[in-house]
Amino acid sequence: MRENILEIRELKAYYKILKGDVKALDGVTFNVRRGEILGVAGESGCGKSTLASTLIYRKPPLKYISGEARLLGQDIMKMPEREFKKLRLKNISIIPQYALDAFSPTKKIKTFIGDLVSEHGIRPNKKFYDKVAERLDMVNLDPSVLNRYSIELSGGMKQRIIMIISSILDPDFLIADEITSALDVSSQRFVANLLANLRDEGIIGSAMFITHDLSILYQIAERIMIMYAGHFAEIGPTDEIVKNPRHPYTKALLASLPQVGIQYKDKRLTGIKGTPPHLLNIGPGCRFRFRCPYRTEKCEETPLREKVNEDHYVSCWNSKNIGSDNHG
Repeated sequence: MRENILEIRELKAYYKILKGDVKALDGVTFNVRRGEILGVAGESGCGKSTLASTLIYRKPPLKYISGEARLLGQDIMKMPEREFKKLRLKNISIIPQYALDAFSPTKKIKTFIGDLVSEHGIRPNKKFYDKVAERLDMVNLDPSVLNRYSIELSGGMKQRIIMIISSILDPDFLIADEITSALDVSSQRFVANLLANLRDEGIIGSAMFITHDLSILYQIAERIMIMYAGHFAEIGPTDEIVKNPRHPYTKALLASLPQVGIQYKDKRLTGIKGTPPHLLNIGPGCRFRFRCPYRTEKCEETPLREKVNEDHYVSCWNSKNIGSDNHG
């Protein structure tokens, strides 16, 4: 078994607003192994991007509440900001959700990159830009883009440049937060494969790929974690999650995806009825119970984390019933 590069234990982070606490990340536990791409999926508002922000930014109104996040054995949740800043880009980095809007329209790409790394104590000299040029060549971009403004570049070009910047210091762990959502299908595939190539080349150690699109994760993720309303729902090997989901939410997500070779007249896609719960001062219980066809009285209690198969865990009181449905 490979070593864990990141270990998360009962991590909680809430948005502090005037009306109370929005429990957007409420006791999540998982790990990321060295050399692994872990996919994290779920609807908007499930806590995916809050998880990323908790690990990287933690800016108000988001506030860390409790739990551990050990990166290479160090709990970054307890680390002073000055000390943690030294780890950014080098040990832990992120491709942000709104990466296409990250560039300053008044700065050339080269100036933008130089200013960014300077803030992290890196001198942007000729040797550094030679390295940038090599990485640009990896993503089929000419070094001349460094002397252009962001407005002169397509969305796919910007996304590739942001990926190169985020990985320029060869981080041990890279978070990719919804990096394909604003791209066309061909660009989505290129960017997803690029992330895998960065891992294969040893440029990044491991990655967490956050998305609402399970079809992309099926291409590159070794394992997939499903989140719902701030809670952990299910985690397991990608094939196991896709072919044998044990949480009703996972099953519903998969049922909403089109299948190759199956026409609409033969099988219609099914949506998930209802809407996610409000997370302001939400109480105990399974948070999916309001929309779940398997709901029982037991679901008024918060479900425990249960081992289904090797490396496959689920938080659902009725997972055995769902498993039998999958097979028959």
